[in-house]
Amino acid sequence: MKTIQQRTLSTLAAAALALCVAAPALAAAPMAKTPAPGWSRMMLGQFEVTPLSDGTVDLPVDQLLAQEAGKTRATLARAHLKPMLETSDNAYLVNTGSKLVLIDAGAGSFFGPTLGKLVANMQAAGYSPEQVDEIYLTHFHGDHAGGLVKDASAVFSKAIVRANKLESDHWLSQDAMAKAKDKDGFKAAQAALGPYVKAGRFKPFEGSAELVPGIRANPSGGHTPGHTSYLVESGGQKLLVIGDLIHVAAVQMEDPAVTISFDSDQKAAAATRRKEFDAAAKGGYLVGGAHLQFPGVGYLRTEGKGYRFVPVNYTQMR
Repeated sequence: MKTIQQRTLSTLAAAALALCVAAPALAAAPMAKTPAPGWSRMMLGQFEVTPLSDGTVDLPVDQLLAQEAGKTRATLARAHLKPMLETSDNAYLVNTGSKLVLIDAGAGSFFGPTLGKLVANMQAAGYSPEQVDEIYLTHFHGDHAGGLVKDASAVFSKAIVRANKLESDHWLSQDAMAKAKDKDGFKAAQAALGPYVKAGRFKPFEGSAELVPGIRANPSGGHTPGHTSYLVESGGQKLLVIGDLIHVAAVQMEDPAVTISFDSDQKAAAATRRKEFDAAAKGGYLVGGAHLQFPGVGYLRTEGKGYRFVPVNYTQMR
């Protein structure tokens, strides 16, 4: 027979169990499901550099890279990446102390809802489009130039837009568009640059030119006719903003000869990548890539027949 103490304990246990069954489970805090603002910040000598994310876009890179799709998938798998690769689209805001310069402008509304976040991220970083003095485009593809406009109006109210004359001579030419099989790229470029051309705020340059003190255009054609990278230099430190010299680091760092269907001149694109990457690895300076994983800034070192990308160490502004 149970003692009185045992019966009491049993009764209490049963009551506690009943309460547990009857009481609703406490819910966890709801998931926020919003990303952190897509900006970072670093000093380059006396210049402040703010990498800005325009968002990401999923690309079927196993179908776009110029090598056997199975080989691409295997290389991506080793890097824990999927063939439908979530690809960063980055721009770089450089405050020289006398000029605020934006290198590339993101996609705006040209590539769907997962991109077009540059202005919001610029504002989160403490700047506004009205403050930008000059914009340097690496090239005129929509994911680099589309952010110049919104509803056919200029987003950057006072900025001068600059790019290599070879680029504008090609993409803004009605004759070149008329001869092209695919006219979409021309239409996008003309829509993006149109308000600035009309306002007299598009000023092309030729060759290698210092655009403002500390920022020099570095012709790097191949991806497009006038593709240009930009060398930012201050206090003995250098950053080369490389635009689309590379799209899929997991594959093209290991094998720089692999090109992508977006390259207008495949042979020249591969040769330019090799030339610029060799110089960066030898010179020990930073590179910033539009499609390297955000914030996309780091060093290159030679490894085997290719390169290894070494992301820059995170530093806190002081």
